Amino acid sequence: MFSTSALRNLTLAGLVGIAVFASAAQAEEIEVPVGSQGYIAEASHLRGKKQEQVSEELGEPLSIQGPVGEPAITRWEYADFFVYFEYDRVLHTVAKKHQG
Repeated sequence: MFSTSALRNLTLAGLVGIAVFASAAQAEEIEVPVGSQGYIAEASHLRGKKQEQVSEELGEPLSIQGPVGEPAITRWEYADFFVYFEYDRVLHTVAKKHQG
C-alpha cells in the first residue's frame, strides 16, 4: 500500500490542483458603485429604443464595446454618458464621472 508520506504528497497535489482550477475558472467582474452612477435626464427617454433609433437621435458613438455575455450586453460611449444595450434595445444610461 501507500506510505504516510506518499498519501500526504498525493493529498497536497490534489489540493493544489483544485486551487489552480478554481482560480482559472473565475471570470472578471466589473462593478460600478451605485453612488457613483449618475442619472442622465436627457438620455432617460432612450430606454427600450433600438440601436438604430439611438444612432439617429445621438449620432455615432465615440466607441462601442461588446457584445459580451448572455444576454448580450453592448456599451456605447458618448461624450457625457454610456448607453447599455441588451441585444439591440437600450437597457440603461449611465453618466460619466468627470474629473474636476
